[in-house]
Amino acid sequence: MRGVLFDGRRVEVVDDLAVRQPLAGEVLVRVVAAGLCHSDLSVVDGTIPFPRPVVLGHEGAGVVEVVGSGVTHVRIGDHVALSTLANCGVCAECDRGRPTMCRKAIGAPGRPFSRGGESIYQFASNSAFAERTVVKAVQAVKIPEEIPLTSAALMGCGVLTGVGAVLNRARVDRGDSVVVIGAGGVGLNVLQGARIAGALRIVAVDANPEKERAARLFGATEFLTDVGDVRGVLPEGADHVFECVGRVELVRAAIELLDRHGQAVLLGVPAADAEASFVPAALFLDKSVLGCRYGSSRPQRDIRLYAELYREGRLLLDELVTRVYPVEEFGVAAADAVAGRVARGVLVF
Repeated sequence: MRGVLFDGRRVEVVDDLAVRQPLAGEVLVRVVAAGLCHSDLSVVDGTIPFPRPVVLGHEGAGVVEVVGSGVTHVRIGDHVALSTLANCGVCAECDRGRPTMCRKAIGAPGRPFSRGGESIYQFASNSAFAERTVVKAVQAVKIPEEIPLTSAALMGCGVLTGVGAVLNRARVDRGDSVVVIGAGGVGLNVLQGARIAGALRIVAVDANPEKERAARLFGATEFLTDVGDVRGVLPEGADHVFECVGRVELVRAAIELLDRHGQAVLLGVPAADAEASFVPAALFLDKSVLGCRYGSSRPQRDIRLYAELYREGRLLLDELVTRVYPVEEFGVAAADAVAGRVARGVLVF
């Protein structure tokens, strides 16, 4: 079968991958569509260290083909969106409704793939850039069949991360002010999360002026190309600032833009050894800096919620998909993503 393989030196679309059958508590999914996220490219450039060789991809949707023993919530033929959260479901964190904190969810990567007798790693417990993948049953969330799979694929990462950061982690309230630094795939979902939450002022900041149209469509009330101009719009600062780029100087800027009792939420992924600096006194007025893993989401709950919001017209999915590429054009899709020409590119098999 076809898939996108990174061997530590180059990325290649291969056609001779194999994947094992699902074990108890697992599901084999035929992947139809997968979003290309910058996290995939961060594995290639070394920003996210990961063992190789590895099949990339972590934002996908498809159709269930085989279910392992003990799986009851999905059946063969069901349409599913895939999460990356391979949580155990029984530990204290899972029991508290915090599956993103499950230590089993961030354990050693599995190797369900093979090629020419060599075992291949699975990225983010998912590897959606393969025609078929095996995931834990908890990662497969049944979705209505009327949602296009090219759109549904984006729920598994960009939507869960961005909208979830607003609703679950920051808990933005009606009337709040929000600044979103970076209007890429995650940033657009933060914008629409803020809109859904009822934020009054939603300021998008991106150096690329061509992103203004999309930012306003998803919920921005103002659009700026320079983070230094935010105080001109919000003189007292913002209740919430989301950093969605992953640059340390923007982390500092996010903190400096906070109003009293405000909170900066860090979503961008800088290099693993990058360090950010700020003035501690900037936090004294009950300000806070929040990390956020995967939108602090509960995928089985949240994806179903987002599917309903989509059906009601309140959550935008189709509009996130800028361009669809056959998987063989991975190189073109990656170049478009790096150049900022797409909100999300989607690979299809």
